[in-house]
Amino acid sequence: MNILTRYLLKEITVSVTLVMLALIAMFSFFDLIQELESLGRGNYGLGKVILFVALSAPGHIYEIMPVAVLVGCMYSIGQFARYSELIILRVSGISSTGIALSLLKIGLIFTLITFLVGELITPLSEKMAQRMRIQATDSVIVQDFKSGLWVKDGNSFVNVEQILPDSTLLDVHIYEFDHTFKLKTDSHAKSGQFIDDQWNLKEVTQTHFDHDSNRVNQLERATWRSLIRPELLNVLLVLPEKMSAWNLYSYIKHLSINKQKTTRYEMALWSKLIYPLACMVMIMLALPFGFIQQRASGASTKIFIGIMLGVLYQILNRTFIHLGVLNDWAPLFSAVMPTILFLMAGLGMLYYVDRR
Repeated sequence: MNILTRYLLKEITVSVTLVMLALIAMFSFFDLIQELESLGRGNYGLGKVILFVALSAPGHIYEIMPVAVLVGCMYSIGQFARYSELIILRVSGISSTGIALSLLKIGLIFTLITFLVGELITPLSEKMAQRMRIQATDSVIVQDFKSGLWVKDGNSFVNVEQILPDSTLLDVHIYEFDHTFKLKTDSHAKSGQFIDDQWNLKEVTQTHFDHDSNRVNQLERATWRSLIRPELLNVLLVLPEKMSAWNLYSYIKHLSINKQKTTRYEMALWSKLIYPLACMVMIMLALPFGFIQQRASGASTKIFIGIMLGVLYQILNRTFIHLGVLNDWAPLFSAVMPTILFLMAGLGMLYYVDRR
């Protein structure tokens, strides 16, 4: 890392950190106000509300990192332009391309930080936050239907009426069909826990449907081997956008095996892989603003423009994802298009500035 890159890294990191702290404080304040509505439910006191807000912070860091990089970089480059540092660099023989390459190295660092936060920290903290909240408010995990959660597992359809935060299943119904789609077995268990790579069911009632008669068995305990694992149930706790790429891949694989629609989760997976690259794109977009209107625009104007561009990127990102899900577009296309559009805009502006 040369002297120029180290200098730019130091100045931009300070600016990005300050912007990040301001945005995190704002989003955490909104979270606090929203959670105060649930204050007093069960054991959900003020301390747990604050803990929930704190555990939700890594998710916000992941979401707003590109915006913070854009605003912080625009402010720093604006300050360089204000004190004629950019002119000095160019007079010294460093082209706009050379400055851009140094900034891309810095952008790569923020890209790696964003990926690590989204892959390692956010899924864990989000799961802990949701589990803590559910336990404190004496509630169960929200289900897809009034009858509970429905999952296809090979030739069986599984209905779970309630799922506790520790992944314990309550009132489990397992409907097993044969290859001709005739009902073979209807099993009901009061509860089930995942131990030693299998589900241990308690108080099981099994009804076997034969050709000419039915048999009912009452079992105190039974084991059930299934592709359904506690990791897959995390989908009910964490939004797909905040799950790790590995968990998303595992869930997509499970849905594919059972011939179920995977578009929503494929979109989240590609977004997970593409989104951190937005940090590098935002730096490329911020660079031209250091050369355009070097004296005319102040720091407040640059910050305002940066925030508006960041909001526009988030809107485009969400719009393409939702349109992709609705219209069944290719997940990679929907995930990468907003980033490509902003990259083209940044490169076009940089080319214009360099040719002036």
